[in-house]
Amino acid sequence: MNQMSSVRDSSRLAWLSEIARSLAEQGNLTNLLESILQSARQATNADGGTLYRATEDGRGLSFDLVQNESLGLQLGGSSGTPANFPIMPLYDASGGENRKSVVAYCALARRSVRVDDAYAAEGFDFQGARHFDAANNYRSQSFLTVPMIAHDDQLIGVLQLINARDATGKTVRFTVDDQQFIEALAAQAAIAIENKILVDRLEQLFLAFVNLINVAIDDKSPYTGGHCQRVPTLTMMLADAASETETGPLASFSMTERDRQELLMAGLLHDCGKITTPVHVVDKSTKLETIFDRVELISTRLTALARETEVAALKAKLAGENASDVDAKLKQQLEAIEDDRRFIAHVNIGGERMEDADIARVKRIAAQSWTNAEGKTEPLLSDDECENLTVVYGTLTRSERDVINHHIVATIKMLEALPWPPHLRNVPEYAGGHHERMDGKGYPRGLTKDQMSIQARSMGIADIFEALTAADRPYKSGKTLTESLQILGRMAQSGHVDPDLFDVFIRKKVFAAYAERYLDAHQIDVVDEAAIPGYTP
Repeated sequence: MNQMSSVRDSSRLAWLSEIARSLAEQGNLTNLLESILQSARQATNADGGTLYRATEDGRGLSFDLVQNESLGLQLGGSSGTPANFPIMPLYDASGGENRKSVVAYCALARRSVRVDDAYAAEGFDFQGARHFDAANNYRSQSFLTVPMIAHDDQLIGVLQLINARDATGKTVRFTVDDQQFIEALAAQAAIAIENKILVDRLEQLFLAFVNLINVAIDDKSPYTGGHCQRVPTLTMMLADAASETETGPLASFSMTERDRQELLMAGLLHDCGKITTPVHVVDKSTKLETIFDRVELISTRLTALARETEVAALKAKLAGENASDVDAKLKQQLEAIEDDRRFIAHVNIGGERMEDADIARVKRIAAQSWTNAEGKTEPLLSDDECENLTVVYGTLTRSERDVINHHIVATIKMLEALPWPPHLRNVPEYAGGHHERMDGKGYPRGLTKDQMSIQARSMGIADIFEALTAADRPYKSGKTLTESLQILGRMAQSGHVDPDLFDVFIRKKVFAAYAERYLDAHQIDVVDEAAIPGYTP
């Protein structure tokens, strides 16, 4: 923009067009408001100015910005010093309009007011200006007060300029041309402010909706609620670290604030599809759990089997068999039954990997029989119970794992159905890729590293590391940092996660910053980085 002394001589139409373009480019409300007031002061060579905003209830005006060049005064906005002046009331206690204040009159009447000399003006109360002048050794003289009105006659605020100056710096009155120009600027400003507020409120509404989904998932399953909050945080930490990397394969990667907003939104929504996942699958804490833990049913059968064994022993004694031999055999059989009961209870708890010998033992137990209450002989374990108890990793069967995995398909469908604005158009891709693998063996689309964005790859690492260290899962305790990084490192070597991002994850100490914030003290051990697979210090 031109200097103040030359602005008044420039083409007002061209200047207004430039201001309109500038206002449309402002990224946040604070910058927008400051640009409006600064442009108005430059256009009229005003020494000072105040921008008032209408309060939410429409009954007052707040001091948002106060500027005065002669006094070096900057209040509100990016100055860091708030304009802590009382709200300007538009109505008195009885509901009558406040017509004494020129600013209040301007707002109520929706009319601009020019005052050549506040000390000689009649009809308005300028005591506030007089007190300000006395406290600051200043002389408030000429005023131009213009309302900012949006569509439907909605009051956005008031723009007030103080002490117009000529080319020599002498205070002069505001002209009719000044008023007309500032009225045009105020109209542009009102539209820009209203649009920005509308956009901000829509973004707040959408963010609230996103949080609502996470709250619903949290209420549905307390075991995954923290996951929905921690993964976005860790994703942002890793992506920010990658954007700060100046060497290597990620040196060219960077993110603007809009990019960060897009990735955060994807992180918050990365598991929104879990809203469709049945609770009994999400919260399955043991292999036999459905609505209740069926291990108790098996325990009851083993008790019945023990009684059958005891009855058989009594019959053997009655048939004349040696009592000592029968008792010894019975003791051995009952101990074996109790050992099977303990074993079933043990393997019912999911782990990292079930040994082949344990799987074989479950099948041997399943092959045994017992007599139910109706006198029918049945296998000690049903096919479904046997399948569940021989789950190798965790607690979920293949079909239940498929149900869990479907959440990412549901996530993608849900997100791709939304009409994303341009700056959020990549949310479905980022959120939908956190279960893909670099070698193309992931799901649901089998994408390879080259087919995925760095953002989606970052979320994949964050999702896995959070799951490894999480202490709120129903089937396991949280691993230590060393254990988690050992596993993640092997995944980087095997083509599961991005080795370049894994390198940043270690080198930039992202894991340590996350641990300090979220991990229990006993999980934070001393990490030997040189011993981490897939990482070279």
